[in-house]
Amino acid sequence: MRSGEGVVREICVIGGNRYFGKRLIARLMAAGDRVTVINRGSSAPPAGAIHLVADRNDENSLEKALGSRTFDVVIDQVCYTPRQAEIARRVFAGRTRRYVMTSTVEVYEYEDSAALVREDAVDPRTVAVDLELPWDDPEFLDSHYGEGKRQAEAVFAGTRAAEPAFPYVAVRVAHVLGGDDDFTGRLDHYTDRIRTGEPIAVPVVNHSATYIHVEEIADFLAWAAGADFTGPVNAASHGVLTTEELCEAVAARIPEGRTVLRSVEVGEVSPFSFARSYGMDNSRATRLGFTFGQSGQWLPRAIAETLGKDN
Repeated sequence: MRSGEGVVREICVIGGNRYFGKRLIARLMAAGDRVTVINRGSSAPPAGAIHLVADRNDENSLEKALGSRTFDVVIDQVCYTPRQAEIARRVFAGRTRRYVMTSTVEVYEYEDSAALVREDAVDPRTVAVDLELPWDDPEFLDSHYGEGKRQAEAVFAGTRAAEPAFPYVAVRVAHVLGGDDDFTGRLDHYTDRIRTGEPIAVPVVNHSATYIHVEEIADFLAWAAGADFTGPVNAASHGVLTTEELCEAVAARIPEGRTVLRSVEVGEVSPFSFARSYGMDNSRATRLGFTFGQSGQWLPRAIAETLGKDN
C-alpha cells in the first residue's frame, strides 16, 4: 500500500548505500515508508532505516537475516548475475508483492538500431540462462556485465514453465550522470583531459546515447516502487547526447581547457563514446505516468556537480 493513505509500506532495499541508491532510500523514508536495508555490513544505512546484515550470495545467510519478515516492495540494487537472481527469487517468493530489480541499458549491448530501442528488443522470457558460467570471477563478471543482467532478468521473468509467476520489474537504467559523489570516474575522464588538452579517444563513427540524472533515476525507482506494472521498463531522460555535447558542457565550465577528440579504429575509447547506437525509447514509462526531464537541460548541472567535488 502507498504511503499517504494511512498505511506505512514495508520496503526492503538490497544494497543501495551509495550514489542513486542512497538518494532512493532518502526518498522512501521521506515518504513515510519503513525501509529495511540489506547489505554485508560494510556500511551502515541512513538513520531510521532497519539494517540487516547478510550475504546475498548465501541463501542461508539471507533467509536467516530476514526471519519471518515480509514486504510490500523489494528494490534490488545489486543483482548482477542469474545465480543471485535465483537465490533472491526463492527467498523472496511469498515475502513480497513487488520486486524491482535495477537493470541496465547494457542488456541491449547486441542491439544496433538507429532508432531508440524499446523494451521488446530484449524479452527476458527468451533469454537463455547459464548458471554454470564463472559468475563468481570478478574479471568475468566485469566483462559480461550486460549478459549477467540479461540473465538475471530472465530468472525473475521465469523462463521455466513450471515456475510460478513472480511480480518483478526490471528497470533498465540509462547512463547516469551528476552528483558530487559519482564514484564511476567516467565524467572525470573528460574533465581531466579537457583541463590538460590530452586527446579523448572516440570511434571513427561515434554514436549518441541516452542518459539520466542521478536525482531523476532515484525519483524513477521510488515511483516504480509504488506503481503496479511489471516486466522490463526503460529509464532515460528525453534526448540523446553525443560525446561532443558532453565535452562542450565540460569545456563551458573549464574555459582554460581544450577539447581534443582523436578517432581510433581499434582500442579502448572514452567512457561515453560508442561504436553503435546506444539510445533507449522511454515511451513505456511515459505512458505509465512518469515524467522525464530533458537531458540537455540538466547536463550543465551534472557537469557542475562533478567538477564541484574536486574543489
